[in-house]
Amino acid sequence: PALFGGAAVAAMASSAARRQRGQRSSKRSQGQPTVVACRAAAGAAPAGGYCEAAEKSVRRKTRTVNIGAVKVGSEHPIALQTMANTLTHEVDATVAQIKKCADMGIDIVRITVQGMREAKACEHIKRKLLEDGYTTPIVADIHFTPKVALVAADFCDKIRVNPGNFVDGRKSFNTIDKLTDEDIKDAQADIEREFAPLVLKLKEKGKALRIGVNHGSLAERILFQYGDSPEGMVASAMEFGEICRKYDYHNFVFSMKSSNPKVMVEAYRQLSREMYARGWDYPIHLGVTEAGGGADGRIKSGIGIGALLIDGIGDTIRVSLTEDPEFEAAPCRALRQVAEASIGKGVAPFDEPNGRRNGPVARRECSFPLDVPLNSDGSVFATISAKELASLDIAALCQRLSLRLRKDGDVQKDWKSVDVVVVDGPISAKAVEHVKTLLQVPLGVLCSAGDNVPDGCTILHESSAVTSPLPERVGGYAVVFSGEESAERVQEVVKAAKPRLVLLKPKSQDGVTFIGRRFFASLTSFPEGKATPLMLWFRYPKWEGMVEDDVVIKASADFGSLFIDSIGDGILWESELMSPEELREASFNLLQASRMRISKTEFISCPSCGRTLFNLQDTTARIQAKTGHLPGVRIAVMGCIVNGPGEMADADFGYVGSGVGKVDLYVKYDCVKRAVPTEEAVDALVELIKEHGRWTDPADADEVDSEVGAVAVM
Repeated sequence: PALFGGAAVAAMASSAARRQRGQRSSKRSQGQPTVVACRAAAGAAPAGGYCEAAEKSVRRKTRTVNIGAVKVGSEHPIALQTMANTLTHEVDATVAQIKKCADMGIDIVRITVQGMREAKACEHIKRKLLEDGYTTPIVADIHFTPKVALVAADFCDKIRVNPGNFVDGRKSFNTIDKLTDEDIKDAQADIEREFAPLVLKLKEKGKALRIGVNHGSLAERILFQYGDSPEGMVASAMEFGEICRKYDYHNFVFSMKSSNPKVMVEAYRQLSREMYARGWDYPIHLGVTEAGGGADGRIKSGIGIGALLIDGIGDTIRVSLTEDPEFEAAPCRALRQVAEASIGKGVAPFDEPNGRRNGPVARRECSFPLDVPLNSDGSVFATISAKELASLDIAALCQRLSLRLRKDGDVQKDWKSVDVVVVDGPISAKAVEHVKTLLQVPLGVLCSAGDNVPDGCTILHESSAVTSPLPERVGGYAVVFSGEESAERVQEVVKAAKPRLVLLKPKSQDGVTFIGRRFFASLTSFPEGKATPLMLWFRYPKWEGMVEDDVVIKASADFGSLFIDSIGDGILWESELMSPEELREASFNLLQASRMRISKTEFISCPSCGRTLFNLQDTTARIQAKTGHLPGVRIAVMGCIVNGPGEMADADFGYVGSGVGKVDLYVKYDCVKRAVPTEEAVDALVELIKEHGRWTDPADADEVDSEVGAVAVM
């Protein structure tokens, strides 16, 4: 059989961009050690398509991989990882940071190993850790240098290789204009020639390996065959996995990282499908390569990692933040808690005809009402009590909902204003003028029926209260469903109320991903519901010991696991632990991270490691300060060239360290300015943005507060 075969990969390749068809095989080189004919047993796809079950959370069965003293696989707790950002050759500093991470609950720590000096330092790092009583496994992060990997394997517990540059070296994108079957076989033979010695050494020493694919650093040949796609990521991983199996080496894991959570989730799902098809059971390491700092970073990781964990996929995780690595422990723990709490939760089996289980699906077309101002890219809702609404003056009301109060007294929406407010309780006579002001902005106002409700408000009904057809009115109706209703009851209510929108508000947060999927299937199964906007209304009560990381991660996983599959057209996020301002900001960030509504500049920047060529956090802050007012613009800030040029695929402009004190500037993949002195580079980036027509001057501070965008971190 072909060495790099696999029915699922073949199917993916048929639809991938620019693929050149051909037989995939590899000739055994003379003089190589005896190899094992390792034919994968074909496996049947599970009910979930890419996961064990479609209706509940069941952990995917994986073999145990030994990483030093830590065991990884489905029979063990999810392992937490981080990456040191010290200079690896500074042994004492690196040891101190690894110990600090271990003390915070991290199980495995990766370190940068870019050359022989760093590889040899690993011996002393490991020795000192053991002398101090720390058995924390260390992982050598390898790019470009197979010979360095062989040395590091003597001292580290695991080697991480990047298939995109382990053999192919530094990035280029425009040198291939034709690719024959023979070219592909030659390239695969080159991979085996360089990679097999490492595989054999790891096998001999009982060490582990991660085949770590990055969306931003795919090899040029893979890009030519498959395009910049999840299919290419999986094909790249399979080439390396097949070599491991050829030499009867199985102590390895896979990862499929991307800065885009939708791409990341789809890549891992494709990987899982392919392993089911081949009968493979290797563990999976999860991560979003550019998550971000603060709440932004936690939200992006919560969406990508959380969505997969809820489906039972993932055996180790890392949350990459622009913070010191020990601070990644808390969000990692929160994600592990999401995974553990999800197991077994769900609903009764149901039909899901939208094709989600077989691949990405496009957003459906909704009929957005003319008299409720929803945003077609995703609406942000907020709740306010009727008592609070009556107590606020106009300035406080504008601040509460992020509206713009002009000097002339006019109230207007801003680009971060709430779209719809849900009033809890009967509207009093004192609050009527405020409600009329909101309707004139316009904002949507959802409330219960009452004597003081102005025309134009949308009357909110529980699904159980709709028992007969409702009369037509300006503003119409909205209906709240719990998700426990039968498909027949959903259809009956929607036909009777003809709602402008529906809201899914589960009674608890247990199994909400599966509740949401089932409700969406019911809603879209009949003509009247197929185009009705659906808002997700999730509540997070405070529990003892709860911290903000817990609620941000949990909510991001819940909302994100649905948004990532184009389920849901808006967000109503309630939490006792977060202020209204924090909830509003987090809601916009969650929609943006789900690739729905873009409301601010997005920064894709690595969190720094031993390869970083400038102070990443300070530089990113300076770039944010100058460009953070450009909604829809994506700027990549990369400390070195490992992933830098490749990550330009998901950014409009790039700022990449190319040498000490030097920066290269990119527009998409293209490097347009080289070796710009760092002291001039930020201003040069601004000029580049202006040259390409993406610049707008910041708004007048008296009229509108400036916003600073999300930092996404690799």
